[in-house]
Amino acid sequence: MKKVGLFFVAAAMAASVSAQTVTESKTFDNFYVGINGGAATKMTRNSWLGNLNPNAGLRIGRWFTPVFGLAAESNAYFSNKPYASTGTTVRGINTSLLATVNMSNWLGGYKGEPRPFEIIPVFGFGWGHVFGNHDLSLAERPSKVMNALTSKAGMDFAFNLGAKKAWQVYVEPSVTWALNGNGYEDVQYNENKGAFQVNAGVIYKFKNSNGTHNFAIAQLRDQSEIDGLNNKINSLRSDMNDKDSQLAAKDKQIQDLQNQLDECNKKPVVSATATNLQPTVLFRQGKSIIDRAQYAPIEMIASYLKNNPSAKIVIKGYASPEGPARLNQKLSEDRANVVKKVLIKKYKINADRLTAEGCGITDKLFNEVAFNRVATFNDVSE
Repeated sequence: MKKVGLFFVAAAMAASVSAQTVTESKTFDNFYVGINGGAATKMTRNSWLGNLNPNAGLRIGRWFTPVFGLAAESNAYFSNKPYASTGTTVRGINTSLLATVNMSNWLGGYKGEPRPFEIIPVFGFGWGHVFGNHDLSLAERPSKVMNALTSKAGMDFAFNLGAKKAWQVYVEPSVTWALNGNGYEDVQYNENKGAFQVNAGVIYKFKNSNGTHNFAIAQLRDQSEIDGLNNKINSLRSDMNDKDSQLAAKDKQIQDLQNQLDECNKKPVVSATATNLQPTVLFRQGKSIIDRAQYAPIEMIASYLKNNPSAKIVIKGYASPEGPARLNQKLSEDRANVVKKVLIKKYKINADRLTAEGCGITDKLFNEVAFNRVATFNDVSE
């Protein structure tokens, strides 16, 4: 029993860790239902292949995190072998409450959707019942109608199918013990009271409130990245202020930018700690690859779009004036398109809400600082 307790403690620790990576589940999220069937055989004093006991069952369960879940399962057994006949079509049933632990997610982390193949141990306790037919004579009936405490331990080798991973098929070898024998013996894990079973099953996972059939990764913002962007913007302003000869011409343009920033600060896309931040993606010279630090403004735009379902965004890409105009135009288009692709694939924004435009090189304000290699965002909602 001590080992069983350690198992549940470990599972609870896994649950607390994994719960920090996914969005909150509602009461009826992450439920599934499935059917299974196979054959069982007594573990000792028995010819395994000569005394197979076919069975079929139903499983209903819920995942509380990508690692830990619970399932209720009930299986009916049809053969009397190797025992005397009970005179009934169904010889007995076994109903169990099982803890399920997704070892693939525990050890490898949850990536946002189930892996094609997963390993899921199951363990729990239940109730076993063997039927008796009262139409038989006393001599023909089993000596006792069994009601026993049972325990099951198994391993599911599961395959997740479909584009939405809503279906799962699995093969499950397991052992089920009648812990107190026919119901009147001492409770113990004894191989003489156990049966080995191999079942195959299919599961359907119901659709959740997050719009998928599985857990969704929480989109967390990195405050250090936001602070870093603020520092870059402040540094650019300092550089402009040092150019006294152009200060008068730039004052109006800086004020226009500040007005845009103030307007942006009123929208949910800007965090409370980044009141001076206009969401802008910076690129290296001649590149259209998004650096890791540049995902913060993209996350802000994704959050704004999710909080404003009717909003539509135009993504404008710009290039610096060095090089041929034709190549700069192509580079600006690539920068806008790569940001659009990230919003669609990583943050699940519908493509019809996004427009990507390549605007070539930026205006004079941006030409004289490194701020011209950018992608910007404009809300064009009606």
